[in-house]
Amino acid sequence: MRVTILDDYQDCVRTLRAFTLLQGHEVTVLHEAFPDRQELARKLADAEALVLIRERTRVDRELIDRLPRLRMISQIGKVAPHIDLQACSERGITVCQGEGTGAATAELTWALVLASRRHIVDEANRLRAGAWQGSLGQQLRGSQLGIWSYGRIGRQVAGYGKAFGMRVVVWGGAASRAAAVQDGFEVAASRQAFFAESDVVSLHLRLGPDTRGAVTAADLLAMKPSALLVNTSRAELIAPGALVDALRAGRPGFAAVDVFEREPVLGATDPLLQLPNALCTPHLGYVERDNYERYFGIAFDNINAFAKGQPRNVVAAQRTES
Repeated sequence: MRVTILDDYQDCVRTLRAFTLLQGHEVTVLHEAFPDRQELARKLADAEALVLIRERTRVDRELIDRLPRLRMISQIGKVAPHIDLQACSERGITVCQGEGTGAATAELTWALVLASRRHIVDEANRLRAGAWQGSLGQQLRGSQLGIWSYGRIGRQVAGYGKAFGMRVVVWGGAASRAAAVQDGFEVAASRQAFFAESDVVSLHLRLGPDTRGAVTAADLLAMKPSALLVNTSRAELIAPGALVDALRAGRPGFAAVDVFEREPVLGATDPLLQLPNALCTPHLGYVERDNYERYFGIAFDNINAFAKGQPRNVVAAQRTES
């Protein structure tokens, strides 16, 4: 099959052990994003199978209609709304997905918490520039960690907080709150108390119609001037522009983010990158070698299974004639 792997920004997929699974296929790897949809369609015109790295490329009906040879899509991780499943079904395109552990994202979340609380990046850069200490950090022990949504990743971050001696408080839907209580964690008395009393707030909601813009300007402005907001989930969980405005107002005092509304961010164009109280990383949460081996291994196995006429992990199945 002619297989195209999209958005391999680091040109790293070919270095994975899992890449050998595609032997026997004609593989094209694209390293840059193509915001021009016509150019993207031209790049994909000959593809029979696409490998999508999370939601980096939107595959909508307009694009699908311009790819007459496309037979299957293998998604890295779970399928999300960036793929028009209805259009795929109508065209007889099989869509397959995989699964991850969330460990890499949970670990990065904690790295951002530590780096932000102790100003590690600023201090390392200051030392490299020939200077000595210039800031005063804050320890985590004894402070409150607020986790919004106690799912696969939120549960791991809660464990890290407990290990560091933090008081862990959870907010979220009824299922999240019940699971947190079952694991021995506290539930916030209210949404307002969750934001107002937490020293660190970490967002772990899944993005969907009900959670888009879930964190409002009022939520952020209720936070302490010394508090930190961490977002390794999705930028769209926060109301547009609300985090930049809140950081400029000093509530919360700090943010650490790994996600942006428009990715990739090139030329330092996002306003968060201009704020001294924001620590920003380029969506590294799941971008880690062991995680990639697992993700791509499943994605490439899905392609091979489809090529043998035995598709698996199917989300939108190829239609059969009645």
